[in-house]
Amino acid sequence: MWHGMLLFLLGLITGLLEHRFTNVRMGLAAHLEGVMNGIFLLALSAAWNEVRLSYPVKVTAYCTVLYGTYANWLVTSIAAIFGTAAGSPITSAGHSGLPWQESFVAIGFLSVTIAMIATSVLVLWGLRGTAAELGDRWSHSDLANRGLMEKTPNG
Repeated sequence: MWHGMLLFLLGLITGLLEHRFTNVRMGLAAHLEGVMNGIFLLALSAAWNEVRLSYPVKVTAYCTVLYGTYANWLVTSIAAIFGTAAGSPITSAGHSGLPWQESFVAIGFLSVTIAMIATSVLVLWGLRGTAAELGDRWSHSDLANRGLMEKTPNG
């Protein structure tokens, strides 16, 4: 949750500075990446205890999600500073950076893509459950324990 709030704050600060970037549209994108990725981390942290993975795989998911979210904001911010097109005609707004800057940003976005897809696959895998596990979770839930859900006459 801490990382989610930090990234959310970085996104807000980026929004305050977006008019100072070489590519203002990419600055807006960096602001939105920070805010949205911060919210994503907060949402994932709320479900994190339900992710059932072996310890090394869960650590891998944790590291890839932190890398992916922070790097997404950082690379987008760097693209805004450099004024690169970053392979996106919508956010490039007629800007382009030096060839090494374009390559750096493109590699950065590729690494973010790989990290976030890996994270999504791992978390989805960790959230899977058998019907028996799901039924067991329901039977031990607050609603079932409080008797708020009555059994049907046929059940």
